[in-house]
Amino acid sequence: MARNLGVFVTSDKHLDKVIDLCHAARKKQDVEVTIFFSHLGTLLTQDPRFGELEGLATMSLCNVGFESHGLKRPVTGIGEKDYATQARNGDLIDDCDRYVVF
Repeated sequence: MARNLGVFVTSDKHLDKVIDLCHAARKKQDVEVTIFFSHLGTLLTQDPRFGELEGLATMSLCNVGFESHGLKRPVTGIGEKDYATQARNGDLIDDCDRYVVF
């Protein structure tokens, strides 16, 4: 059974580390990654490298934080149902085996 790593991204400074972590988890083959972006972390959706996360992790973001920064849909790798509330982060905490915060 696959283990789940939850990643909460609230900073706009660590996209390279998030990408590297997702690649390392993929190499383990039994670790699924779920990422929730909030507050300043939603700004990472505008970084050209953000698309590298598609396929490496299941991703969602805080729609309130996203819109508060004047950001617009669509975003590569974020499905329509993945513009969510902080309740999604609560679900992530409950469902994951390990939880990392950036």
